[in-house]
Amino acid sequence: MASSERTELDYRPSYLAAAVAAGLVMILYILTLSPETAMWDTSEYITAAYTLGIPHPPGNPFFVLLGRVFSLLPIAPTVAMRVNVLAALSSAVAAAMWFLITERVLVGWFVERWQRVAGGALAVLIGGTAFTVWSQSVVNEKVYTVSLAGLAIIAWLTVRWCDEPDGPKADRTLVLIAYILGLGYAVHMAGMLAAPAAGLAVLIHRPKTVLRWQLILACVAALFFGGSSFATQPIRAAQFPALNEGEPTACRDGLKAGCTFSKGTYDAFMYNFNRGQYGKPDLAERQAPFSAQIGMWWLYFKWQWVRDAHNEHPGLQGALAMVFLALGLIGGWVHWKRDPRSFAFFGPLMFTLSLLLIYYLNFKYGASQDPDLGDTVQREVRDRDYFYLWSFSAFSVWAALGLVYLWESLAALLGHETERLGTETVILPTRRAWAITSPVLLLAIVPLFSNWTAASRHGQTDTADFAIDMLNSVEPYGVLVTVGDNDTFPLWYAQEVLGVRKDVLIANTSLLNTDWYTRQLLRRPVYDYDEKNGPAAYRGQKWVKPSGPPMHMTLDEADAVPIGQEITQPQLFTAGNIRAVVQPRFLARADIFVLQMIKDNVRPIYLSRTSGGYGAELGLQDYLLTQGLARKLMRDSIVAGRDTIKVSPEGWVDVPRTAALVKDLKAPASLIAKNEWVDRPSVGIPYLYVSTDYLLSEAYRMQGNVAGSAQALAQAKAIAKATQLDKELFGADEAPPAAVPTDSARRTPVPAPVKKN
Repeated sequence: MASSERTELDYRPSYLAAAVAAGLVMILYILTLSPETAMWDTSEYITAAYTLGIPHPPGNPFFVLLGRVFSLLPIAPTVAMRVNVLAALSSAVAAAMWFLITERVLVGWFVERWQRVAGGALAVLIGGTAFTVWSQSVVNEKVYTVSLAGLAIIAWLTVRWCDEPDGPKADRTLVLIAYILGLGYAVHMAGMLAAPAAGLAVLIHRPKTVLRWQLILACVAALFFGGSSFATQPIRAAQFPALNEGEPTACRDGLKAGCTFSKGTYDAFMYNFNRGQYGKPDLAERQAPFSAQIGMWWLYFKWQWVRDAHNEHPGLQGALAMVFLALGLIGGWVHWKRDPRSFAFFGPLMFTLSLLLIYYLNFKYGASQDPDLGDTVQREVRDRDYFYLWSFSAFSVWAALGLVYLWESLAALLGHETERLGTETVILPTRRAWAITSPVLLLAIVPLFSNWTAASRHGQTDTADFAIDMLNSVEPYGVLVTVGDNDTFPLWYAQEVLGVRKDVLIANTSLLNTDWYTRQLLRRPVYDYDEKNGPAAYRGQKWVKPSGPPMHMTLDEADAVPIGQEITQPQLFTAGNIRAVVQPRFLARADIFVLQMIKDNVRPIYLSRTSGGYGAELGLQDYLLTQGLARKLMRDSIVAGRDTIKVSPEGWVDVPRTAALVKDLKAPASLIAKNEWVDRPSVGIPYLYVSTDYLLSEAYRMQGNVAGSAQALAQAKAIAKATQLDKELFGADEAPPAAVPTDSARRTPVPAPVKKN
């Protein structure tokens, strides 16, 4: 009788121990939890949850429903924190599942329960403190931790099914697995990642299952029922929630107009479901060599074990990565040898979560990968380590098994004893040997201490502060043109969740290339300006509330605008006293709408300074006046004066308005309190503040205001130092470039014929 079979009748999962271990991880996450939103998609998903809206395609409907529930629970002082708790809880649940799986593998290995519990605890510690898992668990950046919980639950159910494939609960377990797969798909497409391995395990242990059509039909029905929350999207989209990306409905004028769910709605839904507005090449068309794509995974794998001070100690990071990789490979081998029954599922699962996933994702070079190659290769706009969260989390099972094997091997060298188990005699290390060699287990706590600074979001409010600052740079009822994710999603959050400056209309150029987004701008109501809570710079003045949309266009006219047009000759654009020359270029649909808003002159137009040279691309550089974090489009030529100064290379600066806005900025304090800005692709946000203070310092210097210049420069340096930008910005002349990097993180839809829904 095999050892695993010998002990299975006596085996009872240690659910209480798993819950305790997961609870301790949950406490860690709460201690390091973000009280607010964060960069990238965090604001989008928190806003979608709070407003019961639709995030970017395919929309993640089950997450939205879960997030909506958590946003209402009285478990934290802010909406963002409540949704962040959902992320923490999801990862803690996943950790409990990895505990149970590790313990199950050790059943045929160790006699005493404490040894198996120790192994499970190691898996929780290693997986729960891996950098990407930890950092995603303390702020709900996307849906990955919720998806991880579903995958881990499926993994545990499949391992239990492998124990008794012909047991009384076997069929019900398979139906439950299918249902959770459907739920997982409605959270994220990765919810299906466990399906191939689960199917292979069924074929290995009970191949006749494929002939049992009643069971197959039950599983298919459960799968579709689990994913049924997608049906909520056309219904909710037709009610025009504040966040309605993709707008999967044909009801352009709302349900009140007598719209029915016709074939047009089905087409719109499927276009959204299949992510039609985003382009991705066939898998055969590799965006980078497969070796480079594996190299990306390896880079992110190195991050998991020591992310703090990674620039100062790259050798240590690589060495620890090799240690944990070796532990994982040893653990996989031991798993195969000691418990081939569950390995039939878990081995293929790890293959799916690593090599197969790498091949399927087909990424370009990572944003931080192979920096020596520079711009000679195409790169992702940000680091994509979160796509491998499932891989790094599940890897904790094998890493724990490898560490336990190392512990046992070292203990066996110091002393062993024989023990009778039924008719068998086994050789085990002595208790004294176990105790003496136990310090080797300290390897498992390395990530806890070496990732704390980089993973923790405790007390960080910089993203929400930035959103408020940016909105407050715009005059009441203004239009703010943005270009990317990080200068748009936080603003949506500030408006719809925090209720800040809803009078400002945000026009994102990436999304203006779609028909649905343009319609939403035309339909959006004009909200009253809350002067009491607005910036001091705009108080005590009379602001006229516009009565209509930002453009004099109907929905049909907007839908008819082409995806763009090629300009082969310089073109003169006029709007009142504005005379701008647009040089030969491809004028995208978004550019046409921006120019139309300028021509119609319904509301003040501002360009976020994160848009870089976008204004110059449209020939408007001589009409842009910097005011705080944005540039106002003036309706006539700008005239130099004491308060209006041209600072190279930024351009014209409204000194008193900028000074008044800078005085009320919220983010500098939170940025200065930050030890490091780990995410380099979003570094344009702190740089925006450094540049603004430096710009103000230069303007003061040109005015002869020595004290004001020194004070502004001191704050610029303080922010740069706190976010570790000082070395690259302030050289010997202490003069960084004043221009702000463009927010290049654009999820730009693929130009395609505009559909009339």
